[in-house]
Amino acid sequence: AASRYRRFLRLCEEWPVEQTKQQRDLGSVLRQRVAQAFREGENTPISDPEACDQMYESLVRIHTNFYKNKYPRLKETTFTGVTVQDCRTILATDLLKQMGDMKKGRWKRLREKFSAKKPEEDLK
Repeated sequence: AASRYRRFLRLCEEWPVEQTKQQRDLGSVLRQRVAQAFREGENTPISDPEACDQMYESLVRIHTNFYKNKYPRLKETTFTGVTVQDCRTILATDLLKQMGDMKKGRWKRLREKFSAKKPEEDLK
């Protein structure tokens, strides 16, 4: 259990955290899940060691871009012509929040701006 815990910790340290995806980043979710799974640290009993090892190997393949390297793409765009950088920009938390605000109607935005309580409370 101790060696498995150390391997997951090393993987968490190596995994980058993407600041543009707050609360939706795979690196931060991985850190939370490892903390939950190994609550007692190195002393945590593991009920299914084979599944634990399989999960670790799968995460390592994702982290090292195993399949990206095994199956290289001919073009760096999707069928729509959107590049990886465009996708990152679109999926950034700030832009998604702005788009969510744009979807709200003018009346709802004004009501939220001047209301002391949240609109969800009005529905109750």
